[in-house]
Amino acid sequence: MRAVRGFSDFGYSFVYVIFEDGTDLYWARARTLEYLSPILPSLPAGVRTELGPDAIGLGWIFQYALVDGTGRHSLADLRSYQNWYLKYHLKSVEGVAEVAAVGGFEKQYQVNVDPNRLREYGIPIQRVVAAVQDGNAEVGGRLIEFGGTEYMVRGRGYARSIEDFEEIVVGPSETGSPIRIRDVGEVTVGPDLRRGIAELNGKGEVVSGIVVMRQGQNALEVIERVKQKLREIEPGLPPG
Repeated sequence: MRAVRGFSDFGYSFVYVIFEDGTDLYWARARTLEYLSPILPSLPAGVRTELGPDAIGLGWIFQYALVDGTGRHSLADLRSYQNWYLKYHLKSVEGVAEVAAVGGFEKQYQVNVDPNRLREYGIPIQRVVAAVQDGNAEVGGRLIEFGGTEYMVRGRGYARSIEDFEEIVVGPSETGSPIRIRDVGEVTVGPDLRRGIAELNGKGEVVSGIVVMRQGQNALEVIERVKQKLREIEPGLPPG
């Protein structure tokens, strides 16, 4: 290792580890993960690390845009389609290291609490946060045996709608009745904070994807494979 450089911003940071020329990329990645492992327990709650793609600085080889001329799909719909469907198809292409999304809106369930209601019930905001986190998870139980057959017990608790979040219990009232999220605020669907936009040909915003090539691959061949994959999945794209 030759140098370590840090770059910090609000809510995230980058750490660049510079190795000597000729160092094997995958050896360097493995050593970096080894050094990260003892650090993880000391990070603040909610902070996680992620290793960058095994690509080079010149790996940005292909970019595409999701455009809906019919107006059927919002930018949030297109971004969800990019993140949960299209991205995984393209990442399966040989030679592709990463598919990064830019533009659109990332869908969020947002709880807008009423401070007057919190004060009335005597509930701190931290308890609301904890209730939402605990009420939106799946947990595993033990096994139950019936007639020589084992059945696994599983608590399915992921919230899938506004109503699910509204029904999460924050705590009991003075009379013992449950206080739910809907009693202290309003749950809505809205966009996450975003760092930039993607715009195409002066006609407005779109959702875009950037294909990053794996190190040591042939750019032209990877581009052709990406185009072929797009042609294969085109019939399955949403109408419009």
